[in-house]
Amino acid sequence: MDMSLLKGMNTEVYGDGNPFSDPAWYQAYNTPYYNDTHKKLRKQLRTFVQDELMDNIHDWDENHLIPKEVYKKAGDIGVGKCPWGFEPDYFHELVMYDELSRTGSGGFLWGIAGGTTIGLPPVYNHGSEELKQRVIPGCLDGSKVACLCITEPTAGSDVANIRCSAKLEGDHYIVNGEKKWITNGIFADFFTVACRTGGPGMGGISLLLVEKTMPGIKTRKMKCSGVWSSGTTYITFEDVKVPKGNLLGKENKGFRYIMENFNHERFGICAMTNRFSRVCLEESIKYANKRKTFGKKLVQHPVIRWKIAEMARLTESTHNWLEWTTYQLNTMTKFEATLKLGGHTALLKAQCTKVFEYCAREAAQVFGGLAYSRGGQGEKVERLNREVRAMAVPGGSEEIMLDLGIKQSSKLAEMARMLAASQETTGDQQPKSKL
Repeated sequence: MDMSLLKGMNTEVYGDGNPFSDPAWYQAYNTPYYNDTHKKLRKQLRTFVQDELMDNIHDWDENHLIPKEVYKKAGDIGVGKCPWGFEPDYFHELVMYDELSRTGSGGFLWGIAGGTTIGLPPVYNHGSEELKQRVIPGCLDGSKVACLCITEPTAGSDVANIRCSAKLEGDHYIVNGEKKWITNGIFADFFTVACRTGGPGMGGISLLLVEKTMPGIKTRKMKCSGVWSSGTTYITFEDVKVPKGNLLGKENKGFRYIMENFNHERFGICAMTNRFSRVCLEESIKYANKRKTFGKKLVQHPVIRWKIAEMARLTESTHNWLEWTTYQLNTMTKFEATLKLGGHTALLKAQCTKVFEYCAREAAQVFGGLAYSRGGQGEKVERLNREVRAMAVPGGSEEIMLDLGIKQSSKLAEMARMLAASQETTGDQQPKSKL
């Protein structure tokens, strides 16, 4: 080829260059979303993953534990506090989740930060200054861990019907109840707990910050199919005295805070999950170019190429939706994002987990028996097959997400129609496409 023909063409490739093994902007395709700061973070995280994590993930998962020093190393490179010399945006967060998820381990992703990334924001957004100063620094440098306690034995997606209670007695709330499937709960220092402080339904829920040192807390690690190193926990609160100052925001306004938190939680789950789909795709491509059956490589069989093409088609289209959502988060105010994106993030989560389930299954078919054996060549594919449900159910099950997505989007469209009608009545010439 005449190299002069490449003049002015984007030829910047990052990674090993296998087709679809990384997002398109890694593979010499143009993008409006990323700049040099995103590339710098990408390189920093990839080095960290390759040097510190990749060779250890299997052992940590088998041992059901991530060594404490790994949390500190993550904090030191800025996964938490971000000492990079620039103000991070949602695309930096997307890059972070995407690169860390190359490990192909939901247990690691959830174990290293799964509880803190959803348990800490309510403290940051609604806690007192004293609470923020006491809690946030340790969680960001990796020395402390927070978790979010919403799900109960009798209330999962039905958050409005939680039973865990908090009764105000003088200067303290007395907390009683149970929480189940709590990520990081077994080793958490802080528990952001949804409790009933008022009447039935969503109007009687508050958020309290409960601390591990408070008497009356019992934690029991649960035995689950996957995400072993994430510390999934059953928690019992028995007459736990929590200072009134540990109330997050206003009493009986907790349901709204939980709903505000869900958009970001689902964004994180989507970012992790679609890279897990990509890991299944990448591992399949590599293995299919190595393994031979019937005298030729797997990739030379049309049916295997079809499986790889289907995985690529689904993963790439989902990543484009994920980047679109990230751009909306990046350019909207918090109020606008909360108003407009609830339905979209719900549908995106269902999309991501359904694609992940498909890719995990198809990758297992490509690997055959190796995908049924823990460790070895099929390590990531075997592990990810066990972790599909761990992505599909937490943060809102697929059924709830699909229903919520349509209801929220329909409600938003009705609001837009009402606003347009109001503008026509008043003669307001504001653009009708905007809310």
